[in-house]
Amino acid sequence: MDELTNKLANLETEDVSSRDNSVHSTPSKTVPTPSPIPGPPGLPILGNLTDLDPEVPLTTFMRLADTYGPVFSLQLGGGPKRVFINSVELLEEVCDEKRFGKIVTGALEQLRSGVGAGLFTAHTDEKEWGIAHRILMPAFGPLAIREMFDDMHDIASQMVMKWARYGPEHRILATDDFTRLTLDTLSLCTMGYRFNSFYTSDMHPFVDAMVDYLVESGRRANRPKLASFLMRGTNQKYAADVKLMRDVASGVVKTRRENPTQKKDLLNAMINGRDPKTGEGLEDELIYSQMITFLIAGHETTSGLLSFVFCNLLQHSSAYRAAQKEVDDVCGKGPITADHLPKLKYISAVLRETLRLNPTAPLFSTTLNSNQDQDSATLGNGRYALEKGQAIIAVLPNIHRDPKVYGEDADVFKPERMLDEEFEKLPAAAWKPFGNGMRGCIGRPFAWQESLLVVALLLQHFNFALDDPNYKLQLKQTLTIKPKDFYMRATLRDGIDATKLERTMAGSSATATTEGIAKPGEEKAAAAAADKDKPARKPMSIFYGSNTGTCEALAQRLSTSAASHGFDAAIATMDSANGKLPKDRPVVFITASYEGQPPDNATHFMEWLQSLTGDEAAGTSFAVFGCGHRDWRSTYQRIPTLVDELLLARGATRVTPKGEADASQGDIFTEFDNWEDAQLWPTVTERFGGKPVATDEATTSTVLVEISFKKRSSNLRMDVREARVTAAHCLTAPGEPEKRHLEIELPSDMPYRAGDYLAILPVNPRETINRVMKRFQLPWDAHLHISSTAPTVLPTDSEISAHDILATYVELSQPATKKNVLALAAAADSDQPSIKASLEALASTSFHAEITLKRTSPLDLLERYPTLLFPLGDFLSMLPPMRMRQYSISSSPLTNPSQCTLTYSVLDAASSSSPPHRHIGVATTYLSTLSPGNVLQVSVRSSAHSFHLPLNLATTPIVMVCAGSGLAPFRGFVQERATQLAAGRQLARALLFVGCRYHDRDRLYADELKEWEKAGAIEVHYAFSREPELAEGCKYVQDRMRKDVDMLMETWDAGAKVFVCGGARVGEEVSKVCKEAYRERMRGKGEEKTEDQAEEWFAALRNERFATDVFD
Repeated sequence: MDELTNKLANLETEDVSSRDNSVHSTPSKTVPTPSPIPGPPGLPILGNLTDLDPEVPLTTFMRLADTYGPVFSLQLGGGPKRVFINSVELLEEVCDEKRFGKIVTGALEQLRSGVGAGLFTAHTDEKEWGIAHRILMPAFGPLAIREMFDDMHDIASQMVMKWARYGPEHRILATDDFTRLTLDTLSLCTMGYRFNSFYTSDMHPFVDAMVDYLVESGRRANRPKLASFLMRGTNQKYAADVKLMRDVASGVVKTRRENPTQKKDLLNAMINGRDPKTGEGLEDELIYSQMITFLIAGHETTSGLLSFVFCNLLQHSSAYRAAQKEVDDVCGKGPITADHLPKLKYISAVLRETLRLNPTAPLFSTTLNSNQDQDSATLGNGRYALEKGQAIIAVLPNIHRDPKVYGEDADVFKPERMLDEEFEKLPAAAWKPFGNGMRGCIGRPFAWQESLLVVALLLQHFNFALDDPNYKLQLKQTLTIKPKDFYMRATLRDGIDATKLERTMAGSSATATTEGIAKPGEEKAAAAAADKDKPARKPMSIFYGSNTGTCEALAQRLSTSAASHGFDAAIATMDSANGKLPKDRPVVFITASYEGQPPDNATHFMEWLQSLTGDEAAGTSFAVFGCGHRDWRSTYQRIPTLVDELLLARGATRVTPKGEADASQGDIFTEFDNWEDAQLWPTVTERFGGKPVATDEATTSTVLVEISFKKRSSNLRMDVREARVTAAHCLTAPGEPEKRHLEIELPSDMPYRAGDYLAILPVNPRETINRVMKRFQLPWDAHLHISSTAPTVLPTDSEISAHDILATYVELSQPATKKNVLALAAAADSDQPSIKASLEALASTSFHAEITLKRTSPLDLLERYPTLLFPLGDFLSMLPPMRMRQYSISSSPLTNPSQCTLTYSVLDAASSSSPPHRHIGVATTYLSTLSPGNVLQVSVRSSAHSFHLPLNLATTPIVMVCAGSGLAPFRGFVQERATQLAAGRQLARALLFVGCRYHDRDRLYADELKEWEKAGAIEVHYAFSREPELAEGCKYVQDRMRKDVDMLMETWDAGAKVFVCGGARVGEEVSKVCKEAYRERMRGKGEEKTEDQAEEWFAALRNERFATDVFD
């Protein structure tokens, strides 16, 4: 028995001895009386219809599985409750075709109004199904599929050329073009009909009718019959859609009969074929039904598969690189042939893994066969009672993530687990994206060949990047699922252009050359030079890697100053440099590391850079600036250093030594300015020309402002959505540092998991805005008209209110940099020598003490020197753009998927830089002003994969350690566990160690935690820094851990996973306790471990059994 099958054999009620689907043909006779299947309570008449997400019902089924476990039931649309299964164990049972068979129910039953007894909507005992199945099977045989290769290549080439001609600036809506591709491919290969979707801007009317037909069929399945009957307009549209599809099908049949061919395709098989068993053929009406069925099932599922493939690859750079390398190794640069496809082992694994996580037909239904007796009317080897005729729906996205088969990383995209040898080890029910048994998908070979060809062809010719590096997968659902709003960009590889690509694909040029082809940026540079109204500048490229916006802000800052040095700087993400390093200009990389890994928009570039082996970077002149935080000692500056070293090793020329900034010192912008002025620009201007700039010239603003008094407007440009506050209150007693609770109603298509972040686009505090308005003597309704001679994030060439600019576009409280201080000094008049001298002193010997440590902002300095005349444009140009702030979500979606909560500390302290003003946090002050009904801009951001609850809830204990508002993610964890316990789930032990000041003044969510502790969801252990006597002498959370070390070690030995959330000091102290406990444990075994050995042991646990979310 292989390893993965062993995993199933160890399940409580299953005895799997082979991949035979019949292993459950006889239910166990020793189990107790079957129990009812759990599920949420419903409403009279409506049942559970109100529980469903009306747009994407699948998300409801997935969420309910998190709550109720492997099986639950719902009352939907009358009749018996529908049973939903979510584990490999249960699917293995219902795939036994001796006991269970396909049932046409729900949306499939509704589809019969349009396609009747088509292959996928026919009942198994219908005569028409048997005849059609036997006639059509040979049309999908291996030889027939191989003969379709040239037609598949024809359509795929049309899409390739479209993308090549549109160029890298075109936003590709993947689902749209893949739908065109698969519809045209299926119709040409199987029916000899061309929809020519790539030659028109609009989809063929058949597609619109089909999509509306599928959506309405799904809605009818979950709607009371009376409600559907009364929807007259909807019913008329539904009938019209059916008529249009059948008219198209009949037209194709008529054309073929009038123009017969000898082609052995699906259409000829349906028109001329005879059933070898009965000798009967297919009636025309049934032919139309089968044609529509194939066009729907074949193109919808494959277009979804291809969309998910590229979404997954672009979010997992190592897999992307491995797939593209396989194409290069197997296919080279020449034409791809059918013989190449079987050799694409890794891409096959990518397709399998994609269909595991994102099965495009996510549900299939079975029911107990009519010949089974009442004793067989059970599920789970007799554990649950079934009704005769009750639909059992397999929720494949849950089944394919079963941690008992796939492990704790079951929700991670990992194609390696699906390579041939590993794939063959899987239990039969662990991967069922094409259905089961004799009712499985007949078109699987067709879809597989088409998908392999398309993926190989696209990776051969293009480098791809996400249009939005922060894209978070969302689903749209008809009968199938696809990614919602998934855009990507395609750049031709190897310097080839669309004209040469067309010749290559036509076979006239097997090898592309780059002779005479514009290098990256040359066309734009030529256009700029031809523009006589603009000064000629030298090209420069700035690539940034940034998750939080800091490095992007630095890139913007550098591009602004580039203009004054004679350069026209283009800014882009590092991923946009994947495979195409510029060689005709200086190139600057600005990036950070995130726990040693590249930022989200730099992962593909890093994979590519690390894959190089020769001198591929020769001719590139580069500089690197890195941002980091020394609290992460083992990974500090890892990615910037790697970029610097790898570029040098691959033949590039380093223009200047790598610069770096340490966020723990709080002066990233100053460090960047120092590197830019002292190292970068002197060497760049010497090597490439441009113009050296004196200090006073360098501080001159590129932003010009005109003040007007017209109606204000806003032009906010951020990747956020609107959400609404539903509740807000303070959690702490008066006089204590304020900690608050905020409840937010999210957009319906913004899912999250417990442990994720909510990114907030804040607004500067009104008090701070008032200070600026007062300092620059602006009336409250002042409007600004901004123009700029360099790139800027400020809205230009339109009027916008001064308040909106100051509130939403710039950071007013960011500490000043040395360059900022020198700019202020340069503005001092000749009759203000004392001001000039004072500011120059601040920029030198006093900078760290007076600016960095006190967090003195440019506004603070302007108020300190009220007689200093300084233009508003200069002030705006020195400020960094407003950035988003991330906060851990403190709720679980199992409680309410459309609502989340935040738990945060409000920063409000005495200002050491500008008394009597207060030092107030931008985002926390903004959040504290919100009340129910207020709207804010938000975006859900995924936390590290390791910072989520384990998938094996019943066997993996957890330990959570926090202080203060660090409780936030753990409240979400415990809330989720409490919801699961209430639904009857079995959970492993959970310990929560919390640090507070007092037992009654700042003990957050004390009543909730008590109730959850009573329910068995958690064991809470407190430390009180101001009342240690009430916590068994434990002052800090690390003290409580030492106090309870035996319990901790017992839980650790049971396989616990440890989570830590809080300030950097908390993280350090917790790690110290863990290392102490390890050394003590080893000492008890007679092994003495050094501190270095303990550190090595601890480092190996990070992101495996020890996960941190540490903030400043």
